Amino acid sequence: MPNSYREALLTPAKLWSRAEILQQKSCPVPAASGVYAWYFRQFPAIIPSSDCHSYNEFTLLYVGISPTSANSKNNLRKRVVDHFRGNAFGSTLRLSLGCLLAGELGIQLCCVGSGDRKTFGSGETLLSDWMALNAFVTWTVHPEPWHLEDELIRELSLPLNLRGNERHPFYPQLAALRKMHKANAV
Repeated sequence: MPNSYREALLTPAKLWSRAEILQQKSCPVPAASGVYAWYFRQFPAIIPSSDCHSYNEFTLLYVGISPTSANSKNNLRKRVVDHFRGNAFGSTLRLSLGCLLAGELGIQLCCVGSGDRKTFGSGETLLSDWMALNAFVTWTVHPEPWHLEDELIRELSLPLNLRGNERHPFYPQLAALRKMHKANAV
């Protein structure tokens, strides 16, 4: 990966909060292709972070891309907003965080509709509130971000990434926790 993309994610000019992304007249996240990185101020102690990249008082735990292929209509703005405002069905980051924080926040995964759709229902608001205090994002624009994601996952310790991250020591625990929460959804 060219150093400029890596540097933009690992030494960002700014980490953006939920309020800064959602409460401005004009969303600062570009409607373009790229890679985003999620940093956390505080997070559940179960997440191993000693090998994770830190920037100031924040810890990098997750990266994502948008779109995932040349055929997708998605972009950074839609994806980042979905993570901050969406639900566990549309955001693997929210699903993982919700499963990890379920006891602390008093939330439970629940079935919505007649299919496989599962969210934290009214608990999504509690999860959003937690993210408002603890989750911060940065990004870099790239025309073909799908070429960068695997490399980032391979090079960095990213305990909240599952796809392509089976080698991470936290992978089995997080995958099992998510599976348990899905199986116990009400």
